[in-house]
Amino acid sequence: MEVAVPVNDSTPNKVVTTKDWIALFGGLLGAFMAILDIQITNSSLSEIQGALAATLDQSSWISTSYLVAEMIAIPLSAWFAKSLGERRYLVWTTAVFAISSFLCSLSWNLNSIIVFRAMQGFSGGALIPMAFTLITQILPLEKRATGMALFGITATFAPSIGPTLGGWLTQQFSWHYIFYINIPPAIAVIAMVAYGLRTKPIDFSSLKSGDWLGILTMAIGLGCLEVVLEQGNDDQWFSSSFIVTLSVISVISLVYFIIIELQHEKPLVNLRLLKDPQLAASCIAFLILGMAMYGSIYVIPLYLTQVQNYDSLQIGTVLMWMGFPQLLIFPILPKLTKYVKSTYLVAFGFVVFGISCYVNTHMTSDYAGPQLIVAMVLRAIGQPFIIVCISLLSLKNISVADSPDASSITNVSRNLGGAIGIAAISTLLQNRTTLHLDRIESTVSSTSPTGWDKLHQLQEYFVHAGSSVSTAALQAKAELLKIMQLNGTVMAYNDVFFVMFALLVFAAVLTLCMKD
Repeated sequence: MEVAVPVNDSTPNKVVTTKDWIALFGGLLGAFMAILDIQITNSSLSEIQGALAATLDQSSWISTSYLVAEMIAIPLSAWFAKSLGERRYLVWTTAVFAISSFLCSLSWNLNSIIVFRAMQGFSGGALIPMAFTLITQILPLEKRATGMALFGITATFAPSIGPTLGGWLTQQFSWHYIFYINIPPAIAVIAMVAYGLRTKPIDFSSLKSGDWLGILTMAIGLGCLEVVLEQGNDDQWFSSSFIVTLSVISVISLVYFIIIELQHEKPLVNLRLLKDPQLAASCIAFLILGMAMYGSIYVIPLYLTQVQNYDSLQIGTVLMWMGFPQLLIFPILPKLTKYVKSTYLVAFGFVVFGISCYVNTHMTSDYAGPQLIVAMVLRAIGQPFIIVCISLLSLKNISVADSPDASSITNVSRNLGGAIGIAAISTLLQNRTTLHLDRIESTVSSTSPTGWDKLHQLQEYFVHAGSSVSTAALQAKAELLKIMQLNGTVMAYNDVFFVMFALLVFAAVLTLCMKD
C-alpha cells in the first residue's frame, strides 16, 4: 500500500490521515530532542569537565560547538529537504543525531566531545525547522493552530526542562546518560517518519545547481558570529585579536551572503520573503523571544549557583515551574485563536513574560528558589501565547511552497536571539557588578558611620566566636567585602531582568502593529 504524502497546499477541510499525524509527531519528537540537547549539558558541565580533564573555559566549547553547527544547519534544511526529499532527509539526519549522541558518551578527551557535539548540533539543526515545515505541509489552515501549539511545546518546554533532566540524570547515574537518552526517541522518530512520509526521488539537478557560494558564505558568517557571541565575553570582546578577526570575517561573509541570495535565481534561503512586512516584523519578535527565552534559562541557573549556591538538581526543581505549567496552556490556544486575534494573544504573551522579568528586578540576596516560583509560572503562561501565535502571524502572506524558507529564517532569528541574549547578559552582568560594587564602596568609605558600625558589629561577632581581636578585624573586613560583592552582584541581576522586561514590552507593541 502506498504511503500517504503531504499535500503542499493550504486547502481548507483537507483530510489529515493517520499516517500524516504519525509523520508529524515524528518530526515534532525530533525537534524536541534537538532543542532539549541545546541546554541539557549545561547543568553537567562540571562533571564532564572533570572526566575529560578540561578547564572551565575549555568546557564551554561543548555547548558552543553544538550551537555553531546547529546555526549553520538550519538555513540548509530547506534546500536539503527539497533535494533529498523530506522522508530521506529526516531519516538520515536523525540517524546521524543518534550516532553522534552515542559517540559523545564515549568521548575520551575534550577535542573528541567537541567534534561529536558539532555532529550532533548539525544533525539536530535540521530537525527543528523540518518539524515546522511538516506542520505547514501536512495540516490545513483550520488545523494549523493545533500544529503550532504542538510545535510550541518543543520550542519552549524542551529548553525549560533540559537543565532539570540533565542534572537529574547526572546525579542519579552519570553524565553519559544525558547522551544515551537520545537514542530511544531517535529510533522512534526514524520509524514514524519512515512510515508516515513517502520516499521521493533525489533531485540531483537541484544538488548540482545548488547555491554553493551562498552555502559557504553562510556557514562561515554564521559560524564565526556564533563563536564571537559565545566566547566574546570570556575573551574580553574586541581586546582579543581572535574575536576581532572572527568578527571581521563574519561581517564580510554575511554581507556577501545577503548580496548572493538577493541575486541568485534559486537562492539557498529566499531572503526576498523579508520584503513582506509581516514576516520581517515576526523575525524581530522571534529575535526578542530568543533573547528572553534562552536568556532567562541561562541567567536563572547562573543566579541560583552564584548567589544561592544551588546544585544542579535544586536548580532543576526551580526551572520545572517554567516548564510543566506550559502543558496546561498549549491545549487551549488553538481554540482561543478562533475567537481572539492572534496579534492580541502574542502581545498578551509578551506582556506576561515581561511582567515575569519585572518581578525579578527587586531581588535581594535572600531571594532564592521559593521566591522565584511566581516569576517562573508567569513565564510558563506567557511563552506559549507567543510561540504559537507569532508562528501563525509570520506565515500570513507566505505560500506553503515558501514555508521551508520562512521556517529557516524565523528559526535562525530565534536561535540568533538566544546567542545574542546570552552574550549580552554575560557582558552586562560583569560590567554592572563592577559598577554597583564601586558605588557601594564609595558609600561605605572610611568616613561612613554606617560602614564603621557594620565593621564593628562583624568584628564583635568574630571575637565572640573565639577569634583574637586582630584576627577578628581581618575577618570582619573580609566578610564586609563579601557582603558588598554579593549585593553588587544581585543588583546587576536586577538590571539584566529590567533590560529583558523593556525588550519584551517593545515586542508586545511591535506585534500589535502587525496585521492579523
